[in-house]
Amino acid sequence: MKLHLATSDNINYIQAYDKTSITIREKQYLNNVLIMPTRLEAWTATGFSTLTADDFMILTTWKPALVLLGTADKLRFPPSEVLSPLIKLGIGVEVMDRYAACRTFNILVAEGRDVAAALLLTE
Repeated sequence: MKLHLATSDNINYIQAYDKTSITIREKQYLNNVLIMPTRLEAWTATGFSTLTADDFMILTTWKPALVLLGTADKLRFPPSEVLSPLIKLGIGVEVMDRYAACRTFNILVAEGRDVAAALLLTE
């Protein structure tokens, strides 16, 4: 799905997404990503079934108010201990499928919210 937004040169928005990729700032990503309005990097998590608390440690240093966890093509909830590094710091976590996470991220960024998205492209 291609998204049309009023964008800023220094803010990350998700421009498009499909079953195998996400496009951010005209660049197509084929692997898992972590994104905030002003940060973007590859996410070393290998898939939903192998998620561990360590996969979320980088987000504890970014300290967003909210993390959107996009669980690939379908909604699945990880065990609470996987999200414990975020929860212990009072960082909110919302779990949704990747498509909903992409749309929600853009809406919250447009509102100026302090949000991060952890997006799994692989199951």
